[in-house]
This record gives sequence, C-alpha cells and structure tokens, in this order.
Amino acid sequence: MHKALTIAGSDSGGGAGIQADLKTFMAHGVYGASAITAITAQNTLGVQAVELLSPDLVAAQIASVLDDIGADAVKTGMLGAAPIIERVAEVLRRYGVRQLVVDPVMVAKSGDRLLAADAVSALREALLPLALVITPNLPEASVLLGRPVRDEAAMRAAARDLHALGPRYVLLKGGHLSGDAVDVLYDGETYVELRAARIATRHTHGTGCTYAAAITALLARGLPVEQAVRQAREYLLGAIAAARPIGAGQGPVQHLWRGLPAIAQGS
Repeated sequence: MHKALTIAGSDSGGGAGIQADLKTFMAHGVYGASAITAITAQNTLGVQAVELLSPDLVAAQIASVLDDIGADAVKTGMLGAAPIIERVAEVLRRYGVRQLVVDPVMVAKSGDRLLAADAVSALREALLPLALVITPNLPEASVLLGRPVRDEAAMRAAARDLHALGPRYVLLKGGHLSGDAVDVLYDGETYVELRAARIATRHTHGTGCTYAAAITALLARGLPVEQAVRQAREYLLGAIAAARPIGAGQGPVQHLWRGLPAIAQGS
C-alpha cells in the first residue's frame, strides 16, 4: 500500500490542514498518517484560536510514523514557528526523506496569520533546501523573496529565485491574480505554464492544502513530478467545481468529488 505523511495543523472545521490532507490522500488511494503541529479553533468564518504543540512532540510524531509505518512521500503545511520548523527539518534529514512537498503556509484564507513573522528565515534556510517540490502562492512567494510578486510577468523570475533557495521544483500558484488561474512549474531549466479558466465560487477554503496533498499522494504512488502536478491540479479544479455551501462563510472544496477509489490488495 502506498503511504503518505502530512505534518501540519488541525482545522476543526475540517476544510484545510490535516483534515484536508487526509481526505485528499484517501481520495487518491493512499494511506495517510499525520503529525500535528498546531490545534486551531477554525470554521468557514475564520480562525478563532491557535495553540502550537511543542517541537519535541511534533518531532516524536514524525519519528513514530517513520519508524513503523514509513512514508513514500511527506508533506508539510502549517508549521507555525521557527523552533517547530527547525525540529521538523532535523527529523526529515535524519530519516533521509526524499519526496518532500513543502506548502509554506503563512496566512489562512480568512486573513489570519498562521506563521510567526520571525519564522520565515527558518523556513527558507532549514526546510526549503530539503524539498522536492514547494507550492507557494503569490503572497507567500513575496514574503519568501522579500519583494512583491503581483503579476504573470513577475512569476517566472520569482520561480527562478525560489528555486535558488534549494528545492528541486517550484510550483508557483497564481490563484491570487485576476483572469485565468495560472500556475508556473519550474525545475531549474524549464518553465511549464498551467492555465485554466477560473471557477466562479467563494467556496475555496483549503485549496492550497488540497493541491499540495494531492501532489504528495501522487508522488507516493510513483508519478514523476510534472505528471503529479498536472493530475493534482485537475483533481483540485474538480474539487472546487463540486464545492457546496458548508457553514456561513467561505466553505471548503469537495475532496471526495470522484468518490472513493478502489485500492488493490497489496498495492
């Protein structure tokens, strides 16, 4: 059986974070394990409270999973603070994790901050060099690079400079732009532009987590990076299109819009 580990925060509303990741893993026929970094009181209206777990407890969860169950691919999401980032990087290095997807979560859809301002350098220096793929949106790329990335013209230069920080692939997401939804995938040599018509809906809570989790699941199943990104994007667009109102605010995507996959015995 293919296995994936998510290292992220818990969303009590179920639309993002650990909950979105595990739903996405399941939707791709991948067994999901988790290491929780933070507990959030959160719903479709916003984040009401956040409490970070200790770095030691986060590290212990990762080690517990990797010692026994293992993981074909690992994803990080909300890490919260520099000490957690540093311990996560330390454990991932120790276990020689090669298929790491880093979603540099900084701010929730509601605008609530999920990463301490002083943790950005730790993310940049300790974690990005370990990543196979990083999946920043434009605001996150702007913070990581210390300059605005506001349009398509700036996306290629931003992807190039993010790649110089150490990850093997950069998937720069352009969902914050108007017009078509445009992402750029860069491997240090080639730019691949992924474009699709924008879906008219406000129910997009958890899109970043879901996209990165789908890439992780597909890598765990053995797909090469570009194919994993393309298929993950198709899955995400379907999940957005199938989203229905849940709660009074910005609802989540529909992670199981395809139905549950059949999982072959021994696969």
